Amino acid sequence: MVEQGSQRDETRSRIVEVAGSMLRERGAAAVTTRAVADGAGVQAPTIYRLFGDKDGLLEAVAEHAMATFSAMKADAVRAARDEATDPVEDLRTGWSMTIGFGLANPDLFVLLSDPERGRRSAAARAGTALLAERIRRVAEAGRLAVPERRAVELVHAAGTGAVLAILAAPADERDPSLADDVLEAVLGRILVPSGATTDDGGAAPGGQGRGRDAVTSAAITLRAAASRLDRLSAAERTMLAEWLDRIAAD
Repeated sequence: MVEQGSQRDETRSRIVEVAGSMLRERGAAAVTTRAVADGAGVQAPTIYRLFGDKDGLLEAVAEHAMATFSAMKADAVRAARDEATDPVEDLRTGWSMTIGFGLANPDLFVLLSDPERGRRSAAARAGTALLAERIRRVAEAGRLAVPERRAVELVHAAGTGAVLAILAAPADERDPSLADDVLEAVLGRILVPSGATTDDGGAAPGGQGRGRDAVTSAAITLRAAASRLDRLSAAERTMLAEWLDRIAAD
């Protein structure tokens, strides 16, 4: 029984790998059931039995690719935290990785950008969680000007939109620098303005660091650390987080 399950998994993996190669090299139109079956050395009914239909196969390909990419990003996030890499620079690194992945795998990226598929994908959710971790580090450093959730949504939406906009242009007219301009626009929206914080992340005296922006930034910074405030009870931490969320959202 175990041997049969292992053989089934091996067959499934081989089919996904063959379909993934076809998708990357020749595009979605080339990924037909017959072509994949021939490439994987199986009968077409095997594909239907394992994946249901072509769309199920493509979803498995997308999930496998996203899981592999998310594992790479997880390594990068872990290294950045261990090495105390500047959090904004780490956010830029994550952006560049995602843009590069999307432009190198256009058909795959379009599949991954489908909202329904994204909601079903554990790998896509893992990728969003890694982005949230990067944003959390920016908040902990006192450099985030908007609530963490909104920052994650803005970066995710901007990255997806930038890749799709570039891919929408004819291949010989695509301009990857569009993604750089989009990133700068997003960072201008989510980061505390330069000069508004001191080296330790606190509000700078005078200038843009005063008033509502300084209060909002301080609330966001403390909110990022709220779960680690062990001197408070769980109920107190929950209450503090609720208050800080309200301050940050005002």
